[in-house]
Amino acid sequence: MADEVGLDLVEIAPDANPPVCKIMDFGKYKYEIAQKAREARQNQTHIVVKEVRMRPKIENHDYETKRAHIEKFLKGGDKVKVTMQFRGREQTRPELGYKLLQRLAEDVALFAFVEFAPKQEGRNMTMVLGPTKKKTEAVAEQRAARKAKELAAAKEEA
Repeated sequence: MADEVGLDLVEIAPDANPPVCKIMDFGKYKYEIAQKAREARQNQTHIVVKEVRMRPKIENHDYETKRAHIEKFLKGGDKVKVTMQFRGREQTRPELGYKLLQRLAEDVALFAFVEFAPKQEGRNMTMVLGPTKKKTEAVAEQRAARKAKELAAAKEEA
């Protein structure tokens, strides 16, 4: 019957009694499965952990620059691992690094929440910040902003 129609006879359930077969275009079936898998991969979000390193004796302007980078990462939907590096005598004063990390957490509280509190590990103290927005929401907002910008540019040209 399958040859008459020009299709394939595909065994669906070989363990059933009697075995179940279906007449279908197997190439088309495989193509549709591949399309569904590709679409599922496109909709996946990859959570990226960005890392920012600091020292306890950081100057104010450098701190503000690092804070701005952290905000940009968080607005993009990525997690941020903040590492405070201690060298030499700085290791005897870990509370300075802790205070700086707490200050940073307060400064970016609008965009992030503290996922892992500051923790000392040898010469480094680390803290992980998670974004308040999900990555999919952040990407959708960026696309909308880009489209609005393109529309505005098109209106100016016209």
